[in-house]
Amino acid sequence: MTTVLIADDHGLMREGLAALLQRSPQFRVVGMAANGREAVALACETMPDVAILDVSMPDLNGIEAARAIVHACATTRVLALSMHEDRQFVSRMIEAGARGYLLKECVCDELVRAIEAVMGGQLYFSAKFTGALLDAISGVAMPARNELPLTSRERETLQLVAEGSSSKIIARKLGISLKTVETYRKRIMDKLGVHSVAELTKIAVRQGLTSK
Repeated sequence: MTTVLIADDHGLMREGLAALLQRSPQFRVVGMAANGREAVALACETMPDVAILDVSMPDLNGIEAARAIVHACATTRVLALSMHEDRQFVSRMIEAGARGYLLKECVCDELVRAIEAVMGGQLYFSAKFTGALLDAISGVAMPARNELPLTSRERETLQLVAEGSSSKIIARKLGISLKTVETYRKRIMDKLGVHSVAELTKIAVRQGLTSK
């Protein structure tokens, strides 16, 4: 039996995916999360065979959640689930350790095949993607302009800032001091060459770190 964790900020999507999988005795849903931070915690608790992660989630996006899960749960395969077709999202999820990328519009038809593929040691991508979209898989680098020169913790901080969290809330969520949060905020602004939260928010949305 294959154990599965589902993370998506839309309740109907979570429940729909769970219902789809639980029709078959070969799958068991061991947890459902509404954001990336919950997904990481549940993955560490349940050690699922497969973690299905929405790319755009609040609090911690799917890219950073995938990176954390792959690091903490060596046997868990990550499948990305998204409405984004842009190649930068595919590339970043693969770089974070995902073994596949599914479009939400195709998920009902492809989900079982995708899980079976990654459990068999293969990569799986929605059929809609073209070869050009998968350049990252064959080692072709993404253009530098698409990359943020930030550490993983700085990207987490950027997402939370863009979603309107105060420094105090960010400190609590990340388990760091208020002073460290302020240091991260200054570093982020310096690295990105911006001077306001509005500018940071635009960058975070453009990069897919948040949908707000």
